[in-house]
Amino acid sequence: MNEHIVRSFEEELNQLAAEVVRMGGLAEAQVNDAIHAFARRDVTQAQAVIARDKKLDGLEVDIERAAIRLIALRQPMANDLRRAMAAMKIAMNLERCGDLAKNIGKRTLILVEAEPAGPVTRSIERMGRLVASRLKEVLDAYIANDVDRAVAVWASDTEVDEHYESLFRELLTYMMGDPRTITAGAHLLFVAKNLERIGDHATNIAEIVHFEITGQEIVSDRPKMDSLSQ
Repeated sequence: MNEHIVRSFEEELNQLAAEVVRMGGLAEAQVNDAIHAFARRDVTQAQAVIARDKKLDGLEVDIERAAIRLIALRQPMANDLRRAMAAMKIAMNLERCGDLAKNIGKRTLILVEAEPAGPVTRSIERMGRLVASRLKEVLDAYIANDVDRAVAVWASDTEVDEHYESLFRELLTYMMGDPRTITAGAHLLFVAKNLERIGDHATNIAEIVHFEITGQEIVSDRPKMDSLSQ
């Protein structure tokens, strides 16, 4: 193959990865801002998170089109094909993280009018920081092409689930203690569930990074807590 063609193809793959990294930075910011807006009941910041979601949607479409075009025209094989597919799949997961951050923003606007639930809010904020750190770590693993860091994020999914289960029980106790808190408690439950789902998407990305680098699926079952679904 002509050296110029090879170099051009490599540049296209690198550009695709760079766009994923850029989208990852925006998704991280959305998640962090949504958590901050929720914790501070910051209406302006919550509205900004909701408004910015369209940018992530657009980036996901651009990355998907670029990846499909590259695959169709270049017909990559082996590692090159995995790189193109990984970019597209990671972008899909990042777009979902953006949607979930937007949902937290919307719940925040409703909760501004509710009575503050200090201890529960702090518990959700702690869970949010944990989930945001998982997203950052897995994106760092993608940037560094580091399979061990990706596997570490994948293996830590149980910790997020433990936080969610603890919050679920805390919120039930909170709502049973005072029926007037049920409406706000339901919205808080949705916030916690959205954070748990962001954690799941970070785990998805870890699996994608592992496959991109090794060409193999992670063979173990995904660590999960099933007590809430029993």
